[in-house]
Amino acid sequence: MTIQQMRYFLVLAEELHFWRTSEKVFMSQSSLSRQIQGLEEELGFKLLERDKRNVKLTEAGKFLQKRWRELLDDMDRAQTQAKKINMGSSGLISIAYPGSISSSFLPELLRTFTAEMPEMKMELVEPTDATNEKLLLDYHIDIAFSRDSVQHPALSSKKLYSEPVCLVVAENHWLNENTYHDFKSLENESFILSGLHHTTFFATLLRRIFTTYGFEPKTHVETDFGGLILNLVANGLGISILPYSFQFGSYTGVRFINLQEEVDLYVNWRKKDENEVIEKIIQHSEALGEKIKARIIL
Repeated sequence: MTIQQMRYFLVLAEELHFWRTSEKVFMSQSSLSRQIQGLEEELGFKLLERDKRNVKLTEAGKFLQKRWRELLDDMDRAQTQAKKINMGSSGLISIAYPGSISSSFLPELLRTFTAEMPEMKMELVEPTDATNEKLLLDYHIDIAFSRDSVQHPALSSKKLYSEPVCLVVAENHWLNENTYHDFKSLENESFILSGLHHTTFFATLLRRIFTTYGFEPKTHVETDFGGLILNLVANGLGISILPYSFQFGSYTGVRFINLQEEVDLYVNWRKKDENEVIEKIIQHSEALGEKIKARIIL
């Protein structure tokens, strides 16, 4: 029994049609039939029940379809990671991040890291509904920066720093540090926010804030792109709520007012990952986190 035979079976188990499967795996239908027959003979039992019109899985076939898919997926992930480890400093590292750190933390981290390892290619991913936990476990990413820690025994998580959540208003808006006293007073304001229906940590925080103060925001624009939110606020189209980190960006025409709520930044990674590059990124992240703490005015 070969891995290739297992792959042929898995495609056939999805298609349940020899002709369509043979096209997908680039071989003749007769050759595919011989491969599946040889697999069944070696196993000693039938994987498929077939007649002139229909093909369907036996109960044993259904069982092996699930287990072999898990096994081969795990093998593929292991091979991908082994290639990264083998390539070392000339390989690829995939990093997931929340958009709010794109103005400060992330550029500084990449500048420091690429100066040390200039041959390393960095792939940046800003996930929306996909969870960092799943992306890490499936080896789609190597490092995840997030606003909440991942909770899985195979993953590690470390808090880097905390920062305030801020009201963001246009410079000519009536709100400032002196005139703002109560969040409830914003009930009639137009908001520009990340979609409150999302399952992200920040969307959950926003829902909690509005629930605490007992009103539904008048949201005229929804977007997850912080840079766009700031430009819309600067043009007087509404006010917003964003992490303090956006103050480090080169945005004009807006004013930030600290609220009582805070958000954290975590770095998350696989515990038993043997890629030494990941450990270096974690070390740089911890050092940079200490610097960021000193810049944040609470």
